[in-house]
Amino acid sequence: MAEITAGMVKELREKTDAPMMECKKALTEAAGDLEKAEEILRVKLGSKASKAASRVTAEGVVGIHLDAASKLGAIVEVNCETDFVAKNDDFLAFTGQLARLAAERNPADVAALSALPLDGGSVEEVRTALIGKIGENLSIRRFTRIEAKGRLASYIHGGSKIGVLVDVVGGDEALAKDIAMHIAASKPKALSRDGVPTADVDRERSIAQQKAAESGKPAEIVAKMVEGTVQKYLKEVTLLGQAFVKDDKLTIEQLLKSKGASVASFALYVVGEGIEKKVSDFAAEVAAQAAAAAGR
Repeated sequence: MAEITAGMVKELREKTDAPMMECKKALTEAAGDLEKAEEILRVKLGSKASKAASRVTAEGVVGIHLDAASKLGAIVEVNCETDFVAKNDDFLAFTGQLARLAAERNPADVAALSALPLDGGSVEEVRTALIGKIGENLSIRRFTRIEAKGRLASYIHGGSKIGVLVDVVGGDEALAKDIAMHIAASKPKALSRDGVPTADVDRERSIAQQKAAESGKPAEIVAKMVEGTVQKYLKEVTLLGQAFVKDDKLTIEQLLKSKGASVASFALYVVGEGIEKKVSDFAAEVAAQAAAAAGR
């Protein structure tokens, strides 16, 4: 049997906010598999076990560039080590330059973006020089470039921690801005059901089946419960299925239809999403240092 360490329990607790003993039990049941343990907790504790998923786990900012006609744009995430540096003027200017280059030069990936000319050198050379000037590591994480079929709208929220770029066909500027703000608030995973990863749907179905099986109800009722849960999940994570934040009686799909509009695509960036961030326990460090000093 795999050894369940205090560090493993702590990591699972930070990811799920579940009680420590529940985390230990889940890890034991999952033979130390963190992902499986998280799934076990979701079965037992429901949505409480996944509420930590939206926490920002690394510092940095999102930058957006739009051309004058709102027909071409790009969104980029650049990371740094501390929030202090994320507010640095040089760091913010560099992020803005990257968004412009991504839009105008259409690089294939981050490596190609890094090789583009900037300020008499390359993007990579500017990044390296900025690291030396600021004293922190900086990294270009990702970018998305959109050539609009309709009109591009953008929205930046929370000190540039959340950014949205959306292509709205039809409607007006106010509608496009509303859709961008809705995406930032509701954080859809995909435009429609077709865009939700099969693995995500399968996982939700598995969790729903396990929970429904515990009800002791007949198989046909369990099947309906599972399907209902999966359909609810798909509504919650798709832009078109979500209730509009300004009027929860309307779905985004209904809102767009009423305005004779549609969404061609969108990009949503949350700084640090999916990145593990090392969190130091200052009190524990002080206590350890004091104990070490006392033992000299």
